[in-house]
Amino acid sequence: MRIARFTTGEEPQYGVITGDLDEYGQLDEDATIVALAGDPLYVGVRPLETEHKLSEVRLLAPVLPRSKVVGVARNYRDHAAELGNEVPTEPLWFLKPNTSVIGPNDAIAYPSASENVHYEAEVAVVIGRICRDVPAAQATDVIHGYTIANDVTARDLQKAVGHFSRAKGFDTFCPLGPWIETDLDPQAFADGVRIQTYRNGDVVQDGTTADMVFDIPTLVEHVSSTMTLLPGDVILTGTPAGVGPLEVGDELEIVVDGLGSLTNTVKAR
Repeated sequence: MRIARFTTGEEPQYGVITGDLDEYGQLDEDATIVALAGDPLYVGVRPLETEHKLSEVRLLAPVLPRSKVVGVARNYRDHAAELGNEVPTEPLWFLKPNTSVIGPNDAIAYPSASENVHYEAEVAVVIGRICRDVPAAQATDVIHGYTIANDVTARDLQKAVGHFSRAKGFDTFCPLGPWIETDLDPQAFADGVRIQTYRNGDVVQDGTTADMVFDIPTLVEHVSSTMTLLPGDVILTGTPAGVGPLEVGDELEIVVDGLGSLTNTVKAR
């Protein structure tokens, strides 16, 4: 099931998207969205009689984290190597504020404080219920679904100060979307789901989740052993090799098999 958050020009709503995905993560032209009665994280999936063509609505970030976005660093072997870092012996993670979240087709704002902003295509996990100390074997019990993320990073600030909070925490530095896919098994990511990033139409990242150091259940266990996770919290699971700089005016598209495609542009802040 694909659960989206959308607007027709009025208050945001939630809905379920129909239609088939092509190899580029695009839905067919007959795709529709059936409105839901409230946020399914809290009221369940309760369809209404209202239906729209997907082409007639604007998709928003599919989730607005109530408390936090947890990013996982260096969780792909090739990415750790390309930045000259050792592969972590346990998950290395950080927090991004929920104010960094934007949706499909929203603009990433290039901050004046940085001269080297990078894209990082990722699979994002959306938590479905309050949980703590979740064993890896029970991670699927607390996962609502998956979406695409871009862990935008001011690489020069990251290198200058040696920590991640400011470099990854600017407003607009966490695009999410286009929807939440609820029916994928975490094992699919362990087996290898393809992640591609196109910058202005050129492929700049092309990897698979099989290169993850720590799989999704392990990440859920590790994070929840430290802090309580709330419905709508998001875990970013790391990026494959191929990260690189963005420039004002760029268009970035991230395609993940089974999850669709997420497109954002870049503007000056």
